[in-house]
Amino acid sequence: MLPLKLDPVAFSLGSLPVHWYGIILGTAALVGLLLAIWEGKRFNLSPDFFLDLMLYGVPSAIIAARLYYVAFTWDYYSQHPGEIIQIWNGGIAIYGALIGALICGFLYFRAKGYSFWRVVDICAPSLLAGQMIGRWGNFVNQEAYGSEVKESFLRNTLHLPNFIVNQMNVNGVYHHPTFLYESLWSLLGIIILFILRRQSFLRSGELFISYFIWYSIGRFYIEAVRTDSLAFNGADWLASFLKVLWKPMEWMGFEQGYLDPQYGDVRISQLLALLLVIGGIALIIIRRNTGLSRERYLDPLVSTKQPAAAEGADSEKVVSGKDSAADFATGTTAGAIAAVPSAPREDSEPLSPVEPADKRSDDSAAQADHRANDVPESAAPSADDGIGGGSDSGGGDSSGGDSGGSGGD
Repeated sequence: MLPLKLDPVAFSLGSLPVHWYGIILGTAALVGLLLAIWEGKRFNLSPDFFLDLMLYGVPSAIIAARLYYVAFTWDYYSQHPGEIIQIWNGGIAIYGALIGALICGFLYFRAKGYSFWRVVDICAPSLLAGQMIGRWGNFVNQEAYGSEVKESFLRNTLHLPNFIVNQMNVNGVYHHPTFLYESLWSLLGIIILFILRRQSFLRSGELFISYFIWYSIGRFYIEAVRTDSLAFNGADWLASFLKVLWKPMEWMGFEQGYLDPQYGDVRISQLLALLLVIGGIALIIIRRNTGLSRERYLDPLVSTKQPAAAEGADSEKVVSGKDSAADFATGTTAGAIAAVPSAPREDSEPLSPVEPADKRSDDSAAQADHRANDVPESAAPSADDGIGGGSDSGGGDSSGGDSGGSGGD
């Protein structure tokens, strides 16, 4: 009796089946989002920035991943066009997903005014986390597995739990759990990226390039174990060269998975991984030697779309500061009025607050006239006519009213 196979359908909503594959991909996207938000806080990037990026990036990645896979298996899908949209049955390519996500990200970062290299550095661990979790969708669907292997290798050598060993039994034959190899490789890569991004020597873009280098090294060796690789007919020397580079895996007891000759003799993902490793190392060297990577990862992240707005805000602050200074000088603010007392009157009446400069000068002249002409005390201004009452009559204009009402601002 064959081991029980996992049901790819998690549950159903009425007549709509909900597949584990979709749940796992959704979880991968969510974990990646949370990691990006967590690191983005160090650079004053809001959660909404990454949420919007995910809303645009995830559909772009899925569509591009499917188109990439369909393009390289067009002989089949040209005969079965109705299956092109059935991604829940598997058949998406990680490199296609990366292409779609990067194109979307480039346009989104540019619209927001941020450096492409700086933001993809922040997102690099999120990409690895998404791949680490997403590979378990292949596990549920029994796809992207490796070459044949003995059950004892899985149970006794790798010490895998029963649910993984049982799921790797495809039509009575056990296979290498390549999904697990890549998932663990991605987990180790996340730890390395976490360590690297705290180093002061790291320049902008180098964490993202390191992600590509790390993932591609693992993908190069794991890809050759698989039996469902996309391939093409390449030069004999190229196929031989790739086999030589893969020799260390044979020394550890692994064998290359079967590759149908009608598809070719050079695995596309393996060749692409090799090119990415070489290109990534070269790009780091070139960017450093040409000064294209002057910024460091830990430098503040600034948007080119923000300085104008910030400058406008600063201008408002400056204007506001000037107004406040003028208000204080003229005595129209409540704080100035309450803090500075006026000179005592000759008749020893209660002290009143300082009045505006222009009003004080007018009142001083008026008082001098009163004293010169021996004006009776009853003719002097009453408290109800002063500034403290907040009446329009206190200043001839709105100064008195403003002072009286400023306490409520």
